[in-house]
Amino acid sequence: MTLDRYWSLPVKSPGAKPGTVTAIALHPSRNRRPVHSAGIAAAVVLGLVATTAGLLFPLVGAPVFAIVGGVLLSPLARRRAAELRPGLDLAGGPVLQLSVVLFGAQLSLGEVLTVGARSLPVMLGTLGVCLLLAWTAGHWLGVPRDLRTLIGVGTGICGASAIAAATPAIRAKSDDVAYAISTIFLFNVAAVLLLPQIGHVLGLSQEAFGLLAGTAVNDTSSVLAAAGAYGPEAVRHAVVVKLARSLMIIPVVLVLSLRNRGPQVQRARLVPWFLVGFLAVAALNTGGLIPPAAQPVLHQVALLFIAVAMAAIGLRTDVAALRRTGSRPLLLGLLLWVAVVATSLALQHLLPIGP
Repeated sequence: MTLDRYWSLPVKSPGAKPGTVTAIALHPSRNRRPVHSAGIAAAVVLGLVATTAGLLFPLVGAPVFAIVGGVLLSPLARRRAAELRPGLDLAGGPVLQLSVVLFGAQLSLGEVLTVGARSLPVMLGTLGVCLLLAWTAGHWLGVPRDLRTLIGVGTGICGASAIAAATPAIRAKSDDVAYAISTIFLFNVAAVLLLPQIGHVLGLSQEAFGLLAGTAVNDTSSVLAAAGAYGPEAVRHAVVVKLARSLMIIPVVLVLSLRNRGPQVQRARLVPWFLVGFLAVAALNTGGLIPPAAQPVLHQVALLFIAVAMAAIGLRTDVAALRRTGSRPLLLGLLLWVAVVATSLALQHLLPIGP
């Protein structure tokens, strides 16, 4: 083994001849760059497999397949942590942030405005109740701050995409991200199965159910599945509400970034770059500068990037730490989901919205 890659310290060896020194390697040289290829390759392969599975089973979605697959393989990945970690960090960081930027291509600010003032109070009301309950109930249940924040934004805004946006803002641990994604997925499935039945029992109109699905179901695929089970008009309205709801990522993540970095942060770093990119892409789409044919492609690329990022996060997960976390975060997710559904229905009844 050569020592040219290491810092060395000349010391005298006991019993050595006068003037003889031995170089002791202390730590790697700062000039040595980490190798990212192994970790990136592992995340990309798993992300591609998850994306394929997500196309076959859209109710589950690629992010869930990616993070579950990563968690299952994490014991193997931890054995090669030194080799894989640099690439996994890259996939779970910049690649994750880039996926958020690309999601801006799905937003048209003009289309969101056509939803009308009737929908905005419901979206803001459900979000406010969810975030407030996430903080208070999560604190009461003893759920760690970052984990309750991720579950709160995932439930209140748009599932895995919101968790992806919030993760770099609060510098959340992989274990917290994995638990939050799993919790959101569980209640997505519950929403798809139960909400159409609730809508029929309550006699909700297509528009009213579209608003309910757009505010009370998290990931886009699950919103479409729930609304599709109710009717075509419900789907159209749910998609617009979901797009408007996704805009709430911006102020929420800005607040989280400020809270995490503190008041001494430099102004140039006040707004995370990926949020600036998200706004810029959304503005381009609003101005008609993104061709309609390119939007599905960008959407699929964004989904692939988020699958790769979720795979990396899963591979970095400490399963033993998840076991130590217990069932309290799951209980918090249940409380938040029930509160969001109840708030959406109550606000629609009080405003009122629908025929």
